[in-house]
Amino acid sequence: MTKLHTLRLTCAATALFAAGTASADEVSFLCYQNGNECDVLAELAAGFEAESGHTVAMEVVGYEIVRDQLENQLQTDAAPDVARVTNLGGLNQYYLDLTPYVDADYMEASYGAVLPWYRAPGGEDTGIYGWPTELTVTGPYVNVTMFDDAGVEMPGAGATWDDWAAALSEVQETLGMDAALAMDRTAHRWAGPAFSYGAAFFNDAGEPILVDEGFRNYAETFVGWHESGLMPADGWPAGTGTNYRNAAPLFLDGSVAMHMSGSWMIGNYAENITNFEWRAVPAPCGPGGCGAMPGGAGIVAFESTDVPDAAAAWIEFLAREENAATFAAATRSITAHQGLQASGVDYGDTDPAVAAALSTFAASIGEAANSTPQAFTFQGYAKNFVIYGVVPDYITQVITGEMTMEDALAAIDADVAAQIAE
Repeated sequence: MTKLHTLRLTCAATALFAAGTASADEVSFLCYQNGNECDVLAELAAGFEAESGHTVAMEVVGYEIVRDQLENQLQTDAAPDVARVTNLGGLNQYYLDLTPYVDADYMEASYGAVLPWYRAPGGEDTGIYGWPTELTVTGPYVNVTMFDDAGVEMPGAGATWDDWAAALSEVQETLGMDAALAMDRTAHRWAGPAFSYGAAFFNDAGEPILVDEGFRNYAETFVGWHESGLMPADGWPAGTGTNYRNAAPLFLDGSVAMHMSGSWMIGNYAENITNFEWRAVPAPCGPGGCGAMPGGAGIVAFESTDVPDAAAAWIEFLAREENAATFAAATRSITAHQGLQASGVDYGDTDPAVAAALSTFAASIGEAANSTPQAFTFQGYAKNFVIYGVVPDYITQVITGEMTMEDALAAIDADVAAQIAE
C-alpha cells in the first residue's frame, strides 16, 4: 500500500509504569483526513498513551486508500487494528463489537442516534462498533458576491429548489454566465434534493424501491436543469459510469454561483476563497420536505485485531465528551455527541463564515431527521454503495441523450435489484 506519510506515536517507558497497566500494546491505526483530522487525533493519542501505557501507530493515507483498498486488507492478514472509515454499514462484517470493552450505556446515551449506521441490517444487531468522529450533511454553498452583482435577492430559509433554480437562472442571465449550479457527480449529493421532491428510496419493509413519483419528478427536473444550461456540461455529463466528479473547482473559479456539496467543504472554502463572499445556505425544500443526506466518518476496530482491549480503549478514550469536544473544535466539524449538540461546541475565534456554515449544516441535520427520515435509513443501509454507483450512470446517459428517461428509470430499478440480490 502506498503511504502518504506515517506518524509513529510513542510514549516513554516511564509512562507505562505511571499508568499502572499490567501490559502495554501497540494499536495500528489507519487514518485519512480531509483537513487536519488525523493531526488532531495524533495530539489526542499522546494523552491516551500517557494514560494507558498503550501506543498508537498511526498511518495517514489518502481517502482513496481507505475507500478502495481497506476491504481487501481486511480479507487478508494485512488489516490495521483500527481505522477511520466512511462506509459505515458496508464494513460491518469485519467490525469488533466493542460492547464488552466499553461503557455501553454512555455510548448509547451520547451517540445512540447514529450507532445503528454501523450495525448489520435487519434490526436485530445491537452492537457498538465505533466512535462517530463527526457528522456531515449535504447542502449548497452560494457565491454571495454574484447575487449582489446581479442584483438578485437570495431565497431564504424554507425556499424550494424551484425558487433557487429561478434565482440562479436570473444571476446566470444577468452576469452572462455559462452555468450557475454545479453538483458533485454522486448519488450521495443527488439524494437530498430527491428527498425534497418526495423520493422515498425505501418501502415500508425497508427494501430499496428508488423509482417512485418523487424520484421521477426530481430526475426530470435535474435533466431539465442541464437542458436549460443551468448546470454545466463539464459536470455530470463529463463523467461516465460510476465515476465521481468533485464540482468544487467550478465554484472556486467562479464558473457557477452555487455548489451542491456538503459540510466537509467548509475548511476548503474558508482557506481558499479570497476573492468573493461565500455562504452555506439551508437545504432547499420541496413537496417531500427539506432533504439533506447525513453521513460522517467513524473510527472502528476490526475483529482480526490481536489487541482488542487496547483497540477498544483507544476508541473509548476518543468518545469521551471532553475529547469529542476537542476534536470538533479543532477540526471545525459537527459533533455526533448528543450532549454536545445540546450544549454547543466552543469553536473559539472561528471565522464568522465558518461559524455560520457550521450552524446552517447542523440545523439541516435536524431538519432532515424530521422531514426526510429516509435519509438516515439510506445512510445506514449496508448496500447504499450500489445506489451511489447506479444512479449517476443512468441519469448521465439521459442528460447526454444516450437513453430515454423511461429506459433509464427502468434500468436503475433493475440494476439496483440485481446487485442487491448478489
